[in-house]
Amino acid sequence: MITFRLNGRNVTVGGPDDAPLLWAIRDDAGLTGTKFGCGIGQCGACTVHVNGEAVRSCLTPVSSVAGQSVTTIEGLGGEHVLQKAWIETQAPQCGYCQSGQIMQAAALLKSKPKPTDADIDAAMAGNLCRCMAYVRIKKAIKLAAGVKA
Repeated sequence: MITFRLNGRNVTVGGPDDAPLLWAIRDDAGLTGTKFGCGIGQCGACTVHVNGEAVRSCLTPVSSVAGQSVTTIEGLGGEHVLQKAWIETQAPQCGYCQSGQIMQAAALLKSKPKPTDADIDAAMAGNLCRCMAYVRIKKAIKLAAGVKA
């Protein structure tokens, strides 16, 4: 059994220690906002925060988060500045990758509250969007940061 904080509350999950955190979040905790994309950490759809840092939950063994704090898209709450910016700029198209995009962007804004285009490009490079909404995603990040688009 592994216990960690998930969106501010303690949860305990069973299963193998090397099971991906993604499955503990989705199957054990029932939070489906975090998506399964590629399963090899290359697409970013499964991005969550562990102690405030963006990680790929498909590659993160659940045992590695014992006693740690994990935040998912549900943990940001519906009033997060990025979620508002996403809506205002109509960033998502199909929406599948958007929770991972927002979680990656939230980590970026935490470390660089006023990111440059280069900062955004570097931070978001590992998050893929099948619909090619990259221009709108960047616009939303800049809006959330209060940076002129």
